[in-house]
Amino acid sequence: MTGDDPRAGLIWKDALMAADLIALDPAGLAGAVIRAGAGPVRDAWMARLKAGLPAGAPILRAPCDVDDAALLGGLDLAASLSGGRTVAQRGLLARCDGGVLVVTMAERLAQTPAAHIAAVLDQGEVVAERDGMTLRGPARLAVLALDEGLADDDRPPAALLERLAFHVDLRELSHRDLASPDAAPARADMAAARLRLPAVTVPDDMVEALCAACAALGVGSARAPLLALKVARAAAALAGHASVRHEDAALAARLVIAPRALHLPADSAPEEQEAEQQQADTPPQPPEQQPDEADQGEVKALDDTVLEAALAALPPGLLARLQATAQRLRAGQTGKVGESQSTVKRGRPIGARKGDPRSGVRLDLLHTLRAAAPWQRLRKRGLDPAQARPPVEIRREDFRIKRFRDRKQTTTIFVVDASGSTALERLGEAKGAVELLLADCYVRRDEVALIAFRGTGADILLPPTRSLHRAKKELAMMPGGGGTPLAAGIMAAGLMADEVRRKGRTPTLVVITDGRANVTREGVGGRAQAQDEAMSAARAIKAQGHRTLLVDNSARPEPRAGKLADDLGALYLPLPRASSDMISKAVRASGPQPGSVRR
Repeated sequence: MTGDDPRAGLIWKDALMAADLIALDPAGLAGAVIRAGAGPVRDAWMARLKAGLPAGAPILRAPCDVDDAALLGGLDLAASLSGGRTVAQRGLLARCDGGVLVVTMAERLAQTPAAHIAAVLDQGEVVAERDGMTLRGPARLAVLALDEGLADDDRPPAALLERLAFHVDLRELSHRDLASPDAAPARADMAAARLRLPAVTVPDDMVEALCAACAALGVGSARAPLLALKVARAAAALAGHASVRHEDAALAARLVIAPRALHLPADSAPEEQEAEQQQADTPPQPPEQQPDEADQGEVKALDDTVLEAALAALPPGLLARLQATAQRLRAGQTGKVGESQSTVKRGRPIGARKGDPRSGVRLDLLHTLRAAAPWQRLRKRGLDPAQARPPVEIRREDFRIKRFRDRKQTTTIFVVDASGSTALERLGEAKGAVELLLADCYVRRDEVALIAFRGTGADILLPPTRSLHRAKKELAMMPGGGGTPLAAGIMAAGLMADEVRRKGRTPTLVVITDGRANVTREGVGGRAQAQDEAMSAARAIKAQGHRTLLVDNSARPEPRAGKLADDLGALYLPLPRASSDMISKAVRASGPQPGSVRR
């Protein structure tokens, strides 16, 4: 956006209002997800938040790889070793009581620390039992999840997205859009608003309007209307209102409900026409039994006002992106990322466990000292003080070795229909897709393989490799024409996928075909038998649990290809006009979980 775009001013105004409301009631609103890269826009928003917080409110930062000891608290290693006794240390959550915890790179936050943070937001206190101690303390705070993800589906854990009131997207703003539409509230005004907040009342029709807006926009979470209600009360307190008004509810819908919307409201015109017809056919009721039309009109106007405020905050194309992201998240991990596995040599640190460091693993010195520290006084009891002893006595049972979580490397197996029923240009598209994926494999150290089926059987043209030169050479010589031994191609892909999995990699199958088989596994003709054998081989692939994508390359979506995708448990992708770039993007962005089928 540019500084002349009026929408930029509205986005920045709402973002600043969210900052003021968090500063007014940090624990009640729980915080916000701030989607923006590091820069002047995010810095200006953070400065607005700090200006509104009470004097002395703590603001601490937690990295995305924060461990349980730093987050929840535990043994103070230095004090315990020097004093010879167990000394507890408070974690980040307890030290942030009454303030704000800033989680950097929240899109990479693991599920375990996210669950700890979510539990503290729900309970308002930290409860942890670790290192032989029980830690309990108040922790009423707000969390700022700094989301620097580039892709729409690269988001912080759902446990945080569910509980944080605001989802603020600042990616479209630049430093030219930072002119503040309103001055920041003075600290005295914020203090007065905090005193008013507990006494702010909420009319019943406001609650009904917020719930109706959530239902109309497809927001199924019960926390959304509750957070919107808290935001409306905070906005009323900040504006000096004793009760929530229409403008306060509309602001809450715009800030809380709109970013969570999943679809537009259904068209109510046919229903209204039917209601009008039924009203015309129904005889008039006695005056004393007729409902209060003025009250009905007021409630309907309030519902419309709140809903329209939420719709006005939706940027163009947002709902389409949200729906696409939700489908990818339901489908599971993408094809470019392998399954996670626990290792002891490399990857992302995930803690430590007991073990022998002589077996080629890495000693975790810090956790080893933590395990030995509580026993130092007992181990030194009864010893001669004059006898030379080490400052810290470490025994075999104290040794801890590092644990890591790493992603298995991915092997993408292309299974290409090179028969005469497939247009020859489809082979060129498959070749281009393989070459595009190979370029990405150099960065991720992944592999690509190619199986072509035609004539009477299937051939492995390219075993799993990262060699670009070899891939281009084999792709240039790929033949075409003949029958369609679909079952042979699927069986060859299944065997290769099993071999890849035995080597510790994650296989992803990409089957490019129109689904019309006419050659059996024995290499003879027979459409009915060939189709049955192909479906049987597809069900075997599904039972093996391999991730699969089926690209229907027929002139129009082929029903037999869709049925084959069902039996494969694959994502069905009809691409009658597919290019190599489209196929490559589909493989990278749409890898499904085993057994899931989408159309």
